[in-house]
Amino acid sequence: MTELLTWFTSMEFTKPFALVLFFVTFVSIIAYVYLGKDRSKRFESYRYIPLQESDEKCNEKES
Repeated sequence: MTELLTWFTSMEFTKPFALVLFFVTFVSIIAYVYLGKDRSKRFESYRYIPLQESDEKCNEKES
């Protein structure tokens, strides 16, 4: 167990390990966001939300 802790405290091993860990996390997030047809359809519907909210508020004021 102490060998593992010594390995993590050595900067020559920790920096590449952290680099690989962050790169895998970044690629996973990008893949999650951009892959999947259902997600892209949902994002398309979200792009009109600001316009819909302002139209509803204007219609309420006119009534």
